[in-house]
Amino acid sequence: MNFITKTFQELTTTELYQILQLRSDVFVVEQDCVYQDIDFKDQKALHILGFKEDKIIAYTRVFKPRDYFDNASIGRVVVQEKQRKFGYGYHLMEASIATIKENFKVDKITISAQVYLTKFYNSLGFKQVGTQYLEDGIPHIRMDRC
Repeated sequence: MNFITKTFQELTTTELYQILQLRSDVFVVEQDCVYQDIDFKDQKALHILGFKEDKIIAYTRVFKPRDYFDNASIGRVVVQEKQRKFGYGYHLMEASIATIKENFKVDKITISAQVYLTKFYNSLGFKQVGTQYLEDGIPHIRMDRC
């Protein structure tokens, strides 16, 4: 897996199309959740693209502090369903954390995690903050990493 970080303006139309398709495949179709993915936050984010054989199969977007949460943040964490068995989610999150440290020079990161992934994020140093809440009909929890 090869990771590349790009601004919104640096994304090619093909890359943007693959990102939106991957996000739709997982968050809308697989999770059966109708929500507004196009939220005009992509323009502020850095985009971490995970390539395998020239196709984007993993993706996150990261934000500097105060662009989404008070802390830097990672969102839209997604790995293509048939590729999850290879542990790419861990590599994707490690690349995202490194991108935040390198570009924003901060260690504190906040995420809005789907509750069923709490142990996964714990293994990356994130700790639960507060109580569960519904986001687009799916149970989520705020998690911070210091």
